[in-house]
Amino acid sequence: MLIAGFPAGAWGTNCYLVAPAAGEECVIIDPGHQAADGVAEAVRKHRLKPVAVVLTHGHIDHVASVVPVCGAHDVPAWIHPEDRYMMSDPEKGIGRAIGMPLMGELTVGEPDDVKELTDGAALKLAGLEFSVAHAPGHTKGSVTFSLPESADIPPVMFSGDLLFAGSIGRTDLPGGDMAEMLDSLARVCLPLDDSTVVLSGHGPQTTIGQERATNPYLRQVAAGPGARTEAPRRGM
Repeated sequence: MLIAGFPAGAWGTNCYLVAPAAGEECVIIDPGHQAADGVAEAVRKHRLKPVAVVLTHGHIDHVASVVPVCGAHDVPAWIHPEDRYMMSDPEKGIGRAIGMPLMGELTVGEPDDVKELTDGAALKLAGLEFSVAHAPGHTKGSVTFSLPESADIPPVMFSGDLLFAGSIGRTDLPGGDMAEMLDSLARVCLPLDDSTVVLSGHGPQTTIGQERATNPYLRQVAAGPGARTEAPRRGM
């Protein structure tokens, strides 16, 4: 399997291209701010044919390049319905104006073809099967995408801004909810095998085993009701 990732734009949001191998069809995950050139470079380098864009959530740092990327390759974008409004109204998703200089660089709106994600869906794209898990907390429509173990890689979860190396996504923006975040961590992350590679929306990759042992929030939910932590959170 081929997974090519790079941090893009002002927020350093990780964009991923996933394919069975070089020279084959691929899926693009979270083409955020200024990601279009990086996507084009990865497509050329690995001789890929994009067939879809999939989005872990609707914040502008994850969706800012959806329109140009989908348009360049004539592919649909997949997003959870509770976050779909953010593609056309990104300021509403963060509760404040982003600022005119930055907004002047963005193509706000929906691509021509938008499809909606559902919890538990098996998304068959580019010869791969992504398991979709609704994971609210950072936003109401946050999801993760998981791939099973294969001959050459362990299981992989694209966690968006649910889980980071050593931290979790912030919950103080519109649609954020700490109780929902903790429930999502317990329901979506804790059951995964320790070998699962976590490719998040920001920062380095990690594993479920590493986070189970060291992440204060996963340790909190594993400890059960009443446990608390004040560790910092990340994301837009």
